[in-house]
Order: sequence, then C-alpha cells, then structure tokens
Amino acid sequence: MVFGHKAVMFTNVSRICWVVAAIALLGGCESIGIAPDPPPPTEDRTSSSSSGNGGLIDTLFGGDSNAGVPSGIAVNSFLWRASLDTISFMPLSSADPFGGVIITDWYSPPETPRERVKLNIYILGRELRADGLRVSVFRQTRANQPWQEAKVDPKTVRDIENAILKRARELRIANLRTQ
Repeated sequence: MVFGHKAVMFTNVSRICWVVAAIALLGGCESIGIAPDPPPPTEDRTSSSSSGNGGLIDTLFGGDSNAGVPSGIAVNSFLWRASLDTISFMPLSSADPFGGVIITDWYSPPETPRERVKLNIYILGRELRADGLRVSVFRQTRANQPWQEAKVDPKTVRDIENAILKRARELRIANLRTQ
C-alpha cells in the first residue's frame, strides 16, 4: 500500500510542475511582445441621436441635417424608408439596414394568382442618388403545378426604382420642412 501512495504523490507533484511550467511560459509571452488586445473604443452615443435619447430607432432612422446620413446606418435612410414604404404590401424575407439589402418573399397579386414576384432591393450608398439604388425583380408563372421562371419587363424594374426614388424625395422634403 505504501508503494501506491507514493505513485499518487508523484502524479500530483508532476501535475503541479506542469501547471507551474505552463504559467511561466504564458507569463513570458508579454516579454516577447505578445500582449492582450486593447479594449474596443467607446462610442459617444449622445451625438448619434436626433432626439437625444440614444435609442436604436433614432440611431437607425432619426432625422439628421446631413441629408439622410445618420451615423448609425450605412445607407441612406430616406432610400431605406422609401423602399420599405413602396413594397409594404409584400411579405419581407430579410431586411438589413446596415448592409442596405431588402429581400421580399414571393408575392402573388390577387388579380393574377398564377403569377408571383419577388424583389431584391440594394441601397448602395449614403447619398440620396438614383445610382445608389438597385432593384432585382424575379417573376414566376404557373400553368400546372410547378412554378416556371418568367421574363421580367425592364420597365417594371425602372418603375419600381422610380417609385422608391420619388418616395425618398418626398421623405427628404418633409424632413427639411420640419427642421
């Protein structure tokens, strides 16, 4: 029994030595220039809000004298809101205000139940410009059971883009009048 007790004691001493060696090795990393990452910079939230309460809605969609360029969103807020307003009748699949991407789910108008459309809207910048907006329209028709891809009239894409741009201008004008 004495032999078994010495083996257990040797194992414990061995473990302690390994732990001490690991601590010494990790502690030595600082002397060769490996240091922990600095903490992330803090953001002054009082200046990013239009109403001064620092809420997420104010950060994303709050009015700004910067022509629709609040600091909390990477795309033009007027184009963003106008896009959502224009396609409000369609179900949304995804909306990313920081990336400027809105993706709808398939929508079938009540007048044409054998046809459905889907939109992808990309807001490309922070300025309110016509070239800062791209719309992709996907259309499918169904004669029997499976849905088939159908051609989209380029005028449809232009009409949707123009409707969004018109609504964005209206929102900007309304914002300027309230200031």
